[in-house]
Amino acid sequence: MRIKKCLITAIICVFFILVLSGCNNSSSENSSADWSASFVVWDGYIYHLTDEYVDEIDGEIGVVTKYSDKEGTYSGNFSNVYEKGTKYFAIKGINTEEAIAIQEEGGKYRKVIREGKYGEK
Repeated sequence: MRIKKCLITAIICVFFILVLSGCNNSSSENSSADWSASFVVWDGYIYHLTDEYVDEIDGEIGVVTKYSDKEGTYSGNFSNVYEKGTKYFAIKGINTEEAIAIQEEGGKYRKVIREGKYGEK
């Protein structure tokens, strides 16, 4: 009788482990974006927002092509903060491999820092 109880308990445990292991969000599996933070993706790289604003920009380099606040992996220049059409700018004296600027309402340019290639963990 004791062996039967142990076997039933083991089967139940294995069942729960299998069920719980299937409860992950596979749509974000390839994303290296931290969705708890505000970010943009430009040219295949993730840039996280800073509190810093810049005055000297060096020309438009792109726009947000997709906005989503739902975690997942998206293509193109997208953001979990800025709406489609928001413009990206190069910053005078700073390489785009280090940082870019996002145009906000009122003509302000917020600095965003490059964190790494999008889609790599």
